[in-house]
Amino acid sequence: MSLFQIGSFKLNSGLISPYKIDCDWLTDQDIDCLAMLLVSRVKPFSVAEGVPTGGMRLAKAMQRYANHGGLLIVDDVFTTGGSMTRQKAGRIAQGAVIFAREACPEWIVPLFRMS
Repeated sequence: MSLFQIGSFKLNSGLISPYKIDCDWLTDQDIDCLAMLLVSRVKPFSVAEGVPTGGMRLAKAMQRYANHGGLLIVDDVFTTGGSMTRQKAGRIAQGAVIFAREACPEWIVPLFRMS
């Protein structure tokens, strides 16, 4: 298995995709480095909150950069944005993801864009 997999995959969004991005294969050192890269793209934040389950490790890594500001919601892969929107639950927040399969709304910053 690997980070990028080819096949037929049903995603969290319910969509079927010919490829999967499986961030479970990223090491803790990978996640730490990705957090360091992401922190330069977001506004200051006081709390990093991960979307279960993919965003939990990233939130933990991002939390070390928290100092002041608002809420930062993070996830590993953005497809439709449903998980991020549910996590936000109407609160004022900014978002960040490692990979974006599709264009993100303004409040979400992707590190890597797949489209």
